[in-house]
Amino acid sequence: MLAIRLTAEPDRLDTVALPVRPGAVDDTPAEPMPTAVTLPDGVADEAAALIPMARFAGRAGEVHVQLRPARTPAQSLLVGVGEADEAGWRAAGAALVRAARNEIQITVMLPVGVSTEAVRGLVEGLLLGSYRFRLGDDSDAPALTGVDLAVTAPETYEQAVEVARTTARMTRLARDLTNMPSSVKNPQWFAGQVAEAVAELPGLGLRVREPEQLAAEGFGGILAVGGGSASGPRLVELDWHPADAGTHVVLVGKGITFDTGGISIKPVPAMKLMRKDMAGAAAVVAATLGAAALRLPVRITTLAPLAENMVSGAAFRPGDIVRHYGGLTSETTNSDAEGRLVLADALAYAEQELKPDLLIDLATLTGANAVALGTRTGALYSDNDQLATALLAAIEAAGEAAWRMPLAADYVEHLGSDLADLHSAPTQGAGSVLAALYLREFTGDLRDRWLHIDMSAPSWCERDDAELTRGATGWGVRGLLRWLASLS
Repeated sequence: MLAIRLTAEPDRLDTVALPVRPGAVDDTPAEPMPTAVTLPDGVADEAAALIPMARFAGRAGEVHVQLRPARTPAQSLLVGVGEADEAGWRAAGAALVRAARNEIQITVMLPVGVSTEAVRGLVEGLLLGSYRFRLGDDSDAPALTGVDLAVTAPETYEQAVEVARTTARMTRLARDLTNMPSSVKNPQWFAGQVAEAVAELPGLGLRVREPEQLAAEGFGGILAVGGGSASGPRLVELDWHPADAGTHVVLVGKGITFDTGGISIKPVPAMKLMRKDMAGAAAVVAATLGAAALRLPVRITTLAPLAENMVSGAAFRPGDIVRHYGGLTSETTNSDAEGRLVLADALAYAEQELKPDLLIDLATLTGANAVALGTRTGALYSDNDQLATALLAAIEAAGEAAWRMPLAADYVEHLGSDLADLHSAPTQGAGSVLAALYLREFTGDLRDRWLHIDMSAPSWCERDDAELTRGATGWGVRGLLRWLASLS
């Protein structure tokens, strides 16, 4: 990641970024924000004169580069911060690292009285906007390695920078895990990556169940989905239990390391990006690691059911009956609706054995998520108004997006099966809603303290967009960390 340094005495002024806000009223020109640290002579006046000439509006993420040969600084960047709130600064940071990718170092001259929230947003934007995933050498890698933040009283912002740095680091980890090709990424590999990360953070507990343990304990959904692959399934259980924890939260994330659709095989266009079908597991694991790094006083148990849904003579069939952890059974008429089967096991285990205060699951579950809400917004389901409101607020504050969807009572009848307790993938009704209703059946006494997010669409981005980069987005890490911190 970029090296971020707070300083009251900037000493690297070859390339300087100056924040600009839109005009106070419509049709008035944008204006540079007075900086906390004195600029070199003439820079402020030059920027004020340049803004109207360049038709610079000060929108969040807008950047204008001005060369100044044989002067200091040799290059100035006007960067728009919009309303100068956390979101505006986050967008500014991401745009800035893209505009300055060929520089080695830049100094951002922050305004007088800048808030800690603004600095957090800026640092997150810088670190997330500069993310790249490549296997092997990258001849086109950006040259930029460091950013100085010029402020008065740097100690005021140290905590905000540390929180932003940790949040970005864990979001980047989730992106790395999700972007990794499935020729490398199987359940065993994923579990190994978690073990490596846990070894670097004190206070975390880890248990990984292999196929033999899953069979002995009755995790029939995970075993069914993973049965067709040469790479056996796993169940990762990660525990953060600080002594001062007041609330116990269980996080569950879908971890299908590749999804062919099984015997109900997907068409090639729908299959080619299915390395991302474990983005929910990546998000909950990374959020838990982030909570441990920040020493948040909340107990978190994270469950990542991992399987590869493949086609073979051992694959489960449409029409099979699966017995889940705890005894409920599912009629599985579509092997491409596999994610809910592994989640069902994990949810039932959490409710029956872990007894948490709150139960949250994230999953790249349905294409219907994108049909309903587009490509940037997760579909949130819960019977608990207070929990839904709190998590939605945290997701929005973190710069992500979700929308609360209904758990329609008149769809429940579609879950009925002539052969089993439940039909896992009925064809009637709205797909994302039915998947949520199915999962709810496994929450038992936690039904009114459970929340599900279908985040299939926002887990992936087709182009660079503000702090998002093309590929995996790490969706959910920022929102979960923000929410978990609020439980402290």
